[in-house]
Amino acid sequence: MSKTINIAAVFGTRPEAIKVAPVIKAAVNYPQVKVTCIVTAQHRQILDQVLDLFDIVPDHDLNIMQTNQTLAGITTRALDGLDSIMDELKPDIVLTQGDTTTAFVAGLAAFYHKIPVGHIEAGLRTDDIYSPFPEEMNRRMLTRLATLQFPPTVWARQNLLREGVGTENMYLTGNTVTDALKMICADLPAGLPEDLVEIPQGQRILLVETHRRENLGEPMAAVCRALLNIIEGFPDTELVFSVHPNPKVREVVMPMLQNRPRIHLLDPVPYPTLVRLQREAYLILTDSGGIQEEAPSLGVPTLVLRGTTERPEGIESGNALLVGTDEQTIIREATSLLTDSVRYQRMSQAASPYGDAKAAPRIIEAILHYFGLREHRPEEFVSPI
Repeated sequence: MSKTINIAAVFGTRPEAIKVAPVIKAAVNYPQVKVTCIVTAQHRQILDQVLDLFDIVPDHDLNIMQTNQTLAGITTRALDGLDSIMDELKPDIVLTQGDTTTAFVAGLAAFYHKIPVGHIEAGLRTDDIYSPFPEEMNRRMLTRLATLQFPPTVWARQNLLREGVGTENMYLTGNTVTDALKMICADLPAGLPEDLVEIPQGQRILLVETHRRENLGEPMAAVCRALLNIIEGFPDTELVFSVHPNPKVREVVMPMLQNRPRIHLLDPVPYPTLVRLQREAYLILTDSGGIQEEAPSLGVPTLVLRGTTERPEGIESGNALLVGTDEQTIIREATSLLTDSVRYQRMSQAASPYGDAKAAPRIIEAILHYFGLREHRPEEFVSPI
C-alpha cells in the first residue's frame, strides 16, 4: 500500500452531493489521501447546483439522466459507466453515500473489482422494503457490499449490529449533513430571499417539499387537499412549496395548488436558498430525509409526510412528528401546531440528534485507521440529546 490513499467518491443526486461535499473538502487537510470525484448525474440540474455551491469539479461525469428514466435504466447506465472507471482508476476505496440507486450501484461496481467500499450514512432502516422505495432495499444491499460502515447515530449502529455486521470496521461518525449545514449557514444572509418569494410581514410560512415515489399519485393529492384546507383556515399563513422536477410530482401538485391565494410554488431552489426558507419557516411539512435531519438544527417543527421513517431520532427528540399522508391527520396536527403555542415551543427547541459538524473529518480519519495510517480510531459522535 502506498502512503497516499486513493478514494473514489461516487454520487449522483443533490442530497448525496450535499452530504459528500464536506468529506471532499475535509480531505484537502490530509496529505495522505487523494479524492477522485465521480458523478453519475442521476439528477442533473439540481446536482449541478450543489457542485457549483461547493466548488466541486467532477473528475468523471457519466451524465446518465434521461427524461422519464426508470430504475432499471438508472441502474444499468450507472453500472456500465462505473465499471469502466473502476477498471481505469483502480482506487484503494470507493466512498458512497446513503441509499440512492447510484449509491448501491457504486458499491456493486466496486465489489465486482474487489475494491473496499465505505458507506456513509450506513444503518438507516424502516424495516419495510417498499418504504421508501427503492431506497430501503438499496441501503440493505449496500450494507452487505460495504467494508467500512459509517453509521451516523447510535440507532443506525444498532440496526447494523442487529443484522450481524461486525464492529471492527464500523465507525460512529454523526451525519455529514450537519457539516454541510454549518458551512452554508456561516455566510447565509438573514431573512427570506426577496427576489424569490414575497411574504407580508407577520405571516407564518409553511414550507413544503415532497417527492417520494411511495407518495406519488393519490397520497400526494391527499397532501395537497390538506394544505388547501390549512391555508384557507389560517389567513395568517403562506404556503411555500418547493416542487420537485419529477413530472409525476408536478402533474398532481400544479393543477391543485397553482394560482391560489397565499400559495407560492417554486422550482427547486439552490441549497442555500432552501436553508434560508427552512430557517424562516414556522412549520415544515416534508417527506425529505435531508430536511428531517436539518430542521432540528434550525429549531423548526416538522411534520413528516410518511408512514415510516429511517430517521426516528428527530421524532424521539420531539422536533418532528410522523403524520403520513392521511388528509385529516395532516390537518389535525398542523392545526394543533398553529394554535397551541406550548406544544409549538416544545417542538422548536434547536438541537440536532444527527451530528455535530465533525462527521467529515471522522470519516477521513476512519479511512486512514482502516489502512493502518492512524493508530487510534477517531472519537465517536455523541448526540447532545
